[in-house]
Amino acid sequence: MRMVVSEFISLDGVVQAPGGPEEDTEGGFAHGGWTHPFFEPEVLGGYVDEGLSGAEGLLFGRRTWSTMADAWPERSGDPFSDRMNEIRKYVVSGTLGEGDLRWNSEHIPGDQAVARIRELRAADGGHLLVMGSATLVRTLLAEGLVDELRLMVMPVLLGGGKSIFPAGGGLRALELVSSATTPTGVQLCTYRPAATEG
Repeated sequence: MRMVVSEFISLDGVVQAPGGPEEDTEGGFAHGGWTHPFFEPEVLGGYVDEGLSGAEGLLFGRRTWSTMADAWPERSGDPFSDRMNEIRKYVVSGTLGEGDLRWNSEHIPGDQAVARIRELRAADGGHLLVMGSATLVRTLLAEGLVDELRLMVMPVLLGGGKSIFPAGGGLRALELVSSATTPTGVQLCTYRPAATEG
């Protein structure tokens, strides 16, 4: 299975709380919901839907999973919502127990995350889609476990907040495999690791 990461991201690399003001205020982040002025359903919505349509499962960190599990079960009646609710989810957490799980989810203990994700990635199937989950994505990138980055680059500077990019000094070349621009100026960029010369 391929590991695909989908992120709303600002020009200065922030991914924190794209959906709403109370989504994630950690660190005093005060710009929750910053994606709303730039969302449009046809091009951007189509890009998000395309990412979900081929997924065999969703992989989340605990905070993103909790936010999504609170919101999505109440939504139904359209193909995207129905798919979000029916698809298998995996949630990485060092604090959740099996009794906390809902929304068709399986727990991956935090201390077993890299090994378990390697197992999932080695299995047959389409792809695992990661949405949000900045801490988890940083780990996946650092471990070389991301096969595709689907970035929705919003024309806004947020001046600080959570990033998905590792800060360990490693160089990772990527190849831009597709790009498009929405009517609201969002750049839809799909990257894959560049082939290394052997």
